[in-house]
Amino acid sequence: MSAMREETGELAIQQLVTRRFAMASVTYGLALMLTWVAVAGGFYEASTASAITHSALIVVSQLLFFWLFHRGINLRFKDPSLTEPQVLVALLWLTYFLFNLGSARGSLLVLYLLVLMFAVFLPPKVFIRYAALAFLSFVGLAALDYYLQRAVDSTVFLLQASVLLVTLIWMCLFAGHVYRLRQRMRQRRFALQAHQDTLRGMMRQLEDLASTDELTGLYNRRRFLRIAEGELSRLRKGHRFGLALIDLDHFKRVNDIHGHAAGDRVLQTFANVARSCLRDGDVLARYGGEEFVLLLPDTDAEQFSACCERLREAFAKAEPEEVDIAAGHLSLSIGLTLVNAGDDLDAALQRADEALYRAKRAGRNRCEPAWITSDA
Repeated sequence: MSAMREETGELAIQQLVTRRFAMASVTYGLALMLTWVAVAGGFYEASTASAITHSALIVVSQLLFFWLFHRGINLRFKDPSLTEPQVLVALLWLTYFLFNLGSARGSLLVLYLLVLMFAVFLPPKVFIRYAALAFLSFVGLAALDYYLQRAVDSTVFLLQASVLLVTLIWMCLFAGHVYRLRQRMRQRRFALQAHQDTLRGMMRQLEDLASTDELTGLYNRRRFLRIAEGELSRLRKGHRFGLALIDLDHFKRVNDIHGHAAGDRVLQTFANVARSCLRDGDVLARYGGEEFVLLLPDTDAEQFSACCERLREAFAKAEPEEVDIAAGHLSLSIGLTLVNAGDDLDAALQRADEALYRAKRAGRNRCEPAWITSDA
């Protein structure tokens, strides 16, 4: 489940990065179109060759970013959408574009804000750095105009620079607010994930409590029946599993002579002995009182009989802790049968119960099979 959640989160991040890169690509396309609109409208004061060179640089830079974008996803770059380099290139392109517009540049100052919108999700210090670059780039245009002896209206320039400065300061404050909101949302998401993990753990504990016998730690009857029904539904033709009902002999006498605490110790001793005798895939459950039920997947009559005999002999040698019962004074009776594909579980349990009754009637401390009825 955790792996699935991580995979889903990674897919969501890739989708977000792809959308962000697509928006950047569209913006570069609009920049290319805007360059030639300015050329066609006569606002572009440089030569057509300069506009062609400028457009080629835009296309080449975005193709380079496109190649790095896919390489970034494969190599797990910190930012596969390449936000910082794209913002830097866009600011340089915009400054060059505005320089070639001359007196018409003031109406397109808003493009600085459009470029910086892509950096609004960066850390505030990084955003301030790019905002400062945008302002210095615009101020540098006046220095170039003065160096090239272009006619410049200083009053208009001061107004434009002031408006740009105020807007950039506001955007820096806004970027800081957005960053704090994102941090808060991330903390809440982590807290929510922690609560969800805690809730899942509690649900697993509740499921364990609802399906486990508290005294022995074995499955209870309800959980066993669910597992057995599942095994039976998956059973293929020609395969079978073993089913046995186990009853601890003279258990009532143990309770009467030694007390119920001693009886609980005997039940726990049987559970421990059974765990040491069974395989990992075998299923043992407390069926009720001193009666247990055993399921052995993919077995035959010989293997199943040997397993049950081994369990019976091991229990006969067991000595419960803190109980005055010597080895050899404990025994159990087992009724066993085999279940084929298409059999009814209740009927199989009835066969095992009848075999168990025969074992107890024959003197207890024995395994009684019911193969003939099972194979019929």
